[in-house]
Amino acid sequence: MTQYVFAPPATPTVAVAGTDQRFPVRRIFCVGRNYAAHAREMGKDPDREPPFFFMKPADTVVDSGAAIPYPPETKNLHFEMELVVAIGAGGENIAPADALAHVFGYAAGIDLTRRDLQNVAKDLARPWDWSKGFDNSAPCGPIVQAADIGHPSAGRIWLAVNGAIKQDSDIAELIWPVPDIVAFISASMALAPGDLIFTGTPAGVGPVKLGETLAGGIEGVGEITITIV
Repeated sequence: MTQYVFAPPATPTVAVAGTDQRFPVRRIFCVGRNYAAHAREMGKDPDREPPFFFMKPADTVVDSGAAIPYPPETKNLHFEMELVVAIGAGGENIAPADALAHVFGYAAGIDLTRRDLQNVAKDLARPWDWSKGFDNSAPCGPIVQAADIGHPSAGRIWLAVNGAIKQDSDIAELIWPVPDIVAFISASMALAPGDLIFTGTPAGVGPVKLGETLAGGIEGVGEITITIV
């Protein structure tokens, strides 16, 4: 029996809609600038840029309904509403045509970003870790199983701050759709059950202040609500 110097940390998990089960989270992949309008609002050309990725620690995941403390070292915390893909079967070098067979389900998620720290990192050509991978930075709603809803390729994606709509688009606008994203990641490293993929955010990202409530959703997938305290 393995002896540890202290008790291993609990496995991060996400709710599975309609069940008492939890989805154990292994890794969190995130896709940058995967909607053309968002790429343009960030000053980039979406027609010339292949997909790129960053990661968040697994234990940054937070359930819908959470009260999240405003993080330290930032004065410009931003919301980014995203479709989340939950991987149920692993693999390497997965072809796009086979990718959806590896998906367990989908959820609505929010990529919280310390935008001021990210901008400094960009200016200095440094990694984004401090701006993206901080505590509680990956709120994720309940995962709806693909066996129940299929594999959505279109549907409204939206986010409101205190009831005011800030982001309003359609997941059909993804530059790189889910099969391509799964293929790109698996060509670089092996995917495994428990991996989550935040697929990118549409235009309209912006700051959230102390005391504000974020509510968002994806048609046919689900909704998420968090409050910044």
